[in-house]
This record gives sequence, C-alpha cells and structure tokens, in this order.
Amino acid sequence: MAKRKRQAPSNGDSVPEPTTTSNKKQKPAESTKPTAAVPESGEAIRIVAGSYDGTLHGLTATISPKAGKGKKQQKQKTQQQVEFTDTFLFQAHNKSIRCVAVSPPSAPGQRIQTVLLASGSADSKVNLYSVSAHPPRDKPQDPLRNIAKRPIVEDPHNRPLVSLEHHESAVTAVKFPTRGKLMSAGEDSHIFVTRTRDWATLGSIKAPVAKAVGRPSGDTAGHDGTPQGVNDFAVHPSMMLMMSVSKGERKVRPWNLTTGRRAKALHYEKELMRQIGESRYSSGEGQKLVWGRVDGEDEFAVGFERDVVVFTTGGEPKCRVMMEAKTKIHCVTYFSLAEEGGNDDEEGEGAEEDALSLLAVSTEDGRIVFTSTKGKHITKIEDVKEGMAPGVARTVGYVGGRNAGVSGRIKEFALVRSAVDRDTVYVVGAGSDGMIRVWAVGVGELREACEKPGIEEVGSLIGMCETENRVTCMTAFLMIPRPDGVDAEEDELEELEDESGGSEDSDDE
Repeated sequence: MAKRKRQAPSNGDSVPEPTTTSNKKQKPAESTKPTAAVPESGEAIRIVAGSYDGTLHGLTATISPKAGKGKKQQKQKTQQQVEFTDTFLFQAHNKSIRCVAVSPPSAPGQRIQTVLLASGSADSKVNLYSVSAHPPRDKPQDPLRNIAKRPIVEDPHNRPLVSLEHHESAVTAVKFPTRGKLMSAGEDSHIFVTRTRDWATLGSIKAPVAKAVGRPSGDTAGHDGTPQGVNDFAVHPSMMLMMSVSKGERKVRPWNLTTGRRAKALHYEKELMRQIGESRYSSGEGQKLVWGRVDGEDEFAVGFERDVVVFTTGGEPKCRVMMEAKTKIHCVTYFSLAEEGGNDDEEGEGAEEDALSLLAVSTEDGRIVFTSTKGKHITKIEDVKEGMAPGVARTVGYVGGRNAGVSGRIKEFALVRSAVDRDTVYVVGAGSDGMIRVWAVGVGELREACEKPGIEEVGSLIGMCETENRVTCMTAFLMIPRPDGVDAEEDELEELEDESGGSEDSDDE
C-alpha cells in the first residue's frame, strides 16, 4: 500500500458559480429560497471519495460568505461560496473501492485531533489511515500549491496506518460504531470486529449462505455457484443489536452482539415484495440498511433496488418510501433535525415533536430525496393486504435532479450540520461522473416542507468540483478548528499509538 504525495488530478477545476447564468431575470427566483444563513466565519468539510481505480481522494471544501455589496447581499442570505483544495491522494487498492468510513475524532486537547479512515475494496483488503480533523495550514509560498487547476494543500498528519486482510473476498461495508471499534463485512459472508488500539480481531460473525434457488436477475455468482456475502449491516446505538442483509436472501437477520448469535430472521412477505416491485424473478434482497429513531421509537429502513421499506423493531412493515418516479436506489440514511442541545433524551410529547428525523435517499436520476416517516406524515393505503406496508412516507423535498443539471446518479452522499449556523445543513453528493456537489439546505425550510403538501426542490447548490475519477463511494465530516495551544512548530507527526488510539469503550464488543 503506497502513499502518493504532492499529486492532484490533472484538471482540478476551480469552483464554478452555483448560478449558471448572469441573467438578472433569473436572480429573483433564487433569492426566494432563503434556505440557510451565511456563517460569519468560514468552516471546512473534509470529503473523501473512493473510485474504481482504487484511489482515495481527499478534498477540503471551505465554505465562506460570498463577497457582495450593500442591500443586495443582505437580501440574498444564501450567498455562499465553496473553495475546494486537494489534501491527499492515496493509491489505496489495486481494485475498485467499495466502501469508506470515518471514525469519531480523537479526544480534544493540546494536540492535533485525528479521525480514522477505513476503505474496503474488491481486493479483499481493509486499509486504515490517520487523517487530521483540522483544516490544513495553507502555505501560499509553497511552490507546489498552484501546479494544478485546484490548489494543493497537504497535511503531514494524513498518512497510512495498517492494512487488514481478514476477508477472503470483496469487502462490501466498513463502519465505526465507536472510535475504538471497526466492523467490516464482505462477500465471504463474514463480519469482523477489530479493535483500533492495536488492530486485534475481537471476533467475527458468520452469516448463513443462501440456498441456490434459480438464478435471480443481476446475480454475479460463478457458474453453478450460490450468491453469497453480506450486502450491508447496521449497529443499533445501544451496541447490543445488529441487523444485516445478505445476497440471495429475502430477509433481515438480527444479531445479538453480546453473545454473537443470530436471532430469528425477519422474512419479507410476498405481498410486500410485490408491492415494491420485487417480483419472483428479482433478487428481493436488501441492498442498504440503516437505523433511525422517529416518534420516540426505534425503526430501521431497508433499501431495495427501487424502493425503501421502513420496519419497526419487531419486523412489522411501517411504511414505504414511494417517490413520484420509480428509479434505482443507491444510498439511504437518517438525519435528525433536533435543535442544538437536542431533545432526543428528554421526555414528553413536545420533545418528540422537536426531534424530527428525516430519511434521505439518493437515486439514479440524480436526486437526494428527503422523506418523513413520522406517523402523522404517513399516507394510509386503502385495502392493505396482510404483510404489505400500511402507508407511504411523505416526500418533503429534494436537491439535484435533471432539471437542476444533475444528469447522472448520486452514488453516495453525506449530510453535515453546520457548527456556525445550526439552521444550515450541507448536503455533499458524489456521482459516478466524478462530480462532487455541495448544497446548502435550511433546517427551517425542511420543517416547513413537512407540514405542507407538494414536492419541491429545496436548498441551493453552492459549489461543485470535478475529481476526474469514477466515484464509487464517499464520506464527509465537518472539520474542527485548530486548538489555540497548537503552534506551527508543534504541528508535527505524533506517535502511531497516539494517532490511532483515542478513548475507547471496553464494553463495546
């Protein structure tokens, strides 16, 4: 595993303006969407994208107010600009990267805080990196800074750590349930748990291999073989329960993480499969899995090829996410709109109302769609047969789409809450066309959209850049301002134990 330094894509494009025209007639249409206030000071987002050629591309998106004049600037509160800089470029794998994940940051102090970056690939390896959680120090006098179209600002704290070879086939999912634990799943039907302090394997879970029943469409198993492997898994916040979905199985498998044993599988009813378009000749397997908490109750969402179904913890279908156009699903995640300080841990009906959680879905037609699965936002379906989803979640709004100039799929995305203005959510989406886009969406706008009929575009595009790679996966996180006690002379590499350690919970198995 080699690290490539001081390199950048050959066409590191400068950030284009979010408005594609200077026609004055079109400006009022944009100014009617006061989606997010402009932070008084800039903040940065670290974006990491994996590609088909095995490259891990790290970028820093610095968001700041756009220069304006007088009243014109005050009226259009969404005026923001994004400057992209290349931070690192790792030649991580010799095959396509399937998944990436970042850990929570290390404990704050007088030293540089870091996050752990994991990448899983079709070459069966899981590679780990230490990445700085702070924006890199820009040195304008650096002769290599401007050798490409996009500035190159390196950070010596971004470096490889170790390569794990637990799996015998392609890695399909990597996740950090805590800073001290890494979990990875692969097409060998195993889920491994690794301790990040010393990279010791704490245990593994073996998912059953599905029995061969015909040849579902899209099956990539070898001749006379059986499709196998874990597509995705999701760990409950309590760290005691995990759900997984596998190839060739029309079911969700619960796992007791305390004992490492599986519970009774939750089967998808035939009527439900028919309802979401998974006929007998389709795979019917879950592709994505994520936990959420809505109306004070836990639930999990399973993403199929062209729809998403939300289940209660008991396995009963709660609702489905039916969008106006049937299109392929790529990424699914929950996002809380709770106020700063949160009401998630408080009791009472009012607290649950404030703790609004939305389900976001990226699609083949270039959109990221926001839906609400709250009970009052679910439209009941008449004459529901047993086993079917009893209702449809309300579509709140979306960003992107063909009308907004996004012609390709949104392969993966991340939602980042602004630390400067809590009423702003940054939506970072990456597509197979190599384009990374950043939208600014107002939390208040999403709350209002939940209570009114109709589906409309929300937020505004504030920046985009071309990576010149075919992106397969992506992750992003809000960077932390550098501590005051860290001087430039002290900003050197730490010992490996300090960089990859951090606070751990010995009870998290």
